[in-house]
Amino acid sequence: MKNYKIAVLAGDGIGPEITREAIKVLKLIEERNDVSFELMPAAFGACAYFEFGDAFPQSTIDICDQADAILKGPIGLSHEQSKTIPIDKQPERGALLPMRRRYNTYANFRPVFLPKALAHFSPLKPEIIGEGIDIIMVRELVGGLYFGSKETGINEQGLRYVKETLEYDEHQISQILHQAFKLAQKRKKVLHNIHKSNVLKSSVLWNEILDEVAKEYPEVEVIHQLVDSAATNLCLKPTQFDVMVMENMFGDILSDQGGGILGSLGLMPSACIGDEKAYYEPSHGSAPDIAGKNIANPYSMIGSVAMMLENSFDMAAEAKNVWDAMQGVFGDGYSTADLSKPGSGVTMISTEQFGDKVVEKLRQMPRVSAA
Repeated sequence: MKNYKIAVLAGDGIGPEITREAIKVLKLIEERNDVSFELMPAAFGACAYFEFGDAFPQSTIDICDQADAILKGPIGLSHEQSKTIPIDKQPERGALLPMRRRYNTYANFRPVFLPKALAHFSPLKPEIIGEGIDIIMVRELVGGLYFGSKETGINEQGLRYVKETLEYDEHQISQILHQAFKLAQKRKKVLHNIHKSNVLKSSVLWNEILDEVAKEYPEVEVIHQLVDSAATNLCLKPTQFDVMVMENMFGDILSDQGGGILGSLGLMPSACIGDEKAYYEPSHGSAPDIAGKNIANPYSMIGSVAMMLENSFDMAAEAKNVWDAMQGVFGDGYSTADLSKPGSGVTMISTEQFGDKVVEKLRQMPRVSAA
């Protein structure tokens, strides 16, 4: 039997609710396969700050260091609540960015997936969705503006100013491009390179390195597209995209737009992968306005489990079963109140009920052996 340690960081807001449903799925995976998961819960985010005075305390670091993979829930507070925490201690700056830096999780994979049968979730017209949307956005995650040096102060004219540095080196760029090319090679052999080289020197270097890396993947067609054009085309013709690669900030913005064309960020899990360790998380925030109401859909958290099974534990067949189980619940006409409105032709169920139905679907599927 294979044994894996998973650090479970439930996070803030709806995080604990959707994490509970993901754990139900992991427990069933254990039953169905020759595998065991040691779940190691730890505080992370605002909840950790209020308990330990640190959003990423040493006790959590120790657990994450031991783990084979990390399952992370959404973090953060409302705008007003965030003001109760010092700026540099707030969850995103005090926990998320330090975790990315510590484990060098430079490759962020965000699937934007909506089959034709679930087109009713999207605000886009059916003729735009066509036979369905199936995109994977590959985002560089540990460089660029988010990690560059930052400076604030008063200038010589007595005006408050801020300076933030966008910095990449060729190694950072090439390693994420290799990940994107490898993925494109496994899929449709088309890679959209998203950049802003008409303005940003960082994109000029990015494209130079892409041309060098592309020589190693002659079967992959590269399509260059400016980021503003890509944003437009995600709304007008999303089906033209398969694998998209981009730097950190572009990826942050466009992947959230991807959630918009699906109808909700609640339909977007993600994988954040480094050479030594990976963490898996929903792409959405902690939704403090609906926390505790048992109406948040756990799709993104359970989907993050599926990505963890495939990428960290070499259980691709079982990962596919998890995806199929979730799609099956939607296909049976069930949804949660955060994704659908009354009168939309679906049966409203709770967070807990959705998780139970996913487990029920998964239990009915043929067993597969862990790799």
